[in-house]
Amino acid sequence: ESGDPQKTALLLRKAWTLYSVTPLYRFCRGRLRDYARLLSAFIAAEKQKGLAVEVGVELDIKVALSSLPELQGSEQDEPAVLVQLSSRSRASPKNSEDKIVWSGCFCCVYGDDLSENMPEDFTCLPLFLANGAESYTSVVGSWFQKTFDCTFRRLAISPFSLSWMVAMWAGCKVDKAASAVELVFSVPHLPQPLDISYAIHPEDAKALWDTIQKTPGEITQEEVDVFMDCLYSHFHRHFKIRLSATKLVKVSTAIASAHCDGIVKMLHSQYLSGVLMLLTELAISQIQ
Repeated sequence: ESGDPQKTALLLRKAWTLYSVTPLYRFCRGRLRDYARLLSAFIAAEKQKGLAVEVGVELDIKVALSSLPELQGSEQDEPAVLVQLSSRSRASPKNSEDKIVWSGCFCCVYGDDLSENMPEDFTCLPLFLANGAESYTSVVGSWFQKTFDCTFRRLAISPFSLSWMVAMWAGCKVDKAASAVELVFSVPHLPQPLDISYAIHPEDAKALWDTIQKTPGEITQEEVDVFMDCLYSHFHRHFKIRLSATKLVKVSTAIASAHCDGIVKMLHSQYLSGVLMLLTELAISQIQ
């Protein structure tokens, strides 16, 4: 479903911070090597507090930009663009491999709503995932914003979206050793922060979802509401706590985990494009 497993595997089992990005102006896919050189010089200049650095000079940080057509949902989608920063410490042997210190990925998976009416000079890659130090995210983001006249915004995930995610992912078939479905709730208006963690056996969560879902492959808001209400009433029956009065802040399943702060970890290659489709939709809704 998601193309070359080796290329897409680098997205799995890492914590990615989500951003939405407005369309890139005059971004040319044939110039990725040039962009890598320019971004490398920009990073070095920022490191030296604004002193210009000659393009092409060997620098501490190496930059690589590559295309990831494996992360397209439909033919209309732009292929994803992977940005990797790597470095080698001076103490390392000369033939040792560079260590990747930061990764970022621009993608658009089934983003047809935004792609369809895009003017010719604009490239639509609304979802940006970053893994690594925030200082690098900030520098890379500011270079892209200056170069392609776009805007980056942190992408938070609402409790409403989290409930959709847990319902969708709980209903997916996975191997027998699947991890528990876990929901974390934050209790408001307390002097000290208090979270409630609610774990459900994955087979029980799937069995519940299968009794609720009317049409396989289709999900309605009503079904998601019924699924959450069943979980809430079960919890209330055992612990006399009304979870509807709390705030859902994190969901974890065998497919992926997502936090309301916009941090996602994707765990299953088979469902990778499905997760990215959902995140693309959230990114597009923030832009529009």
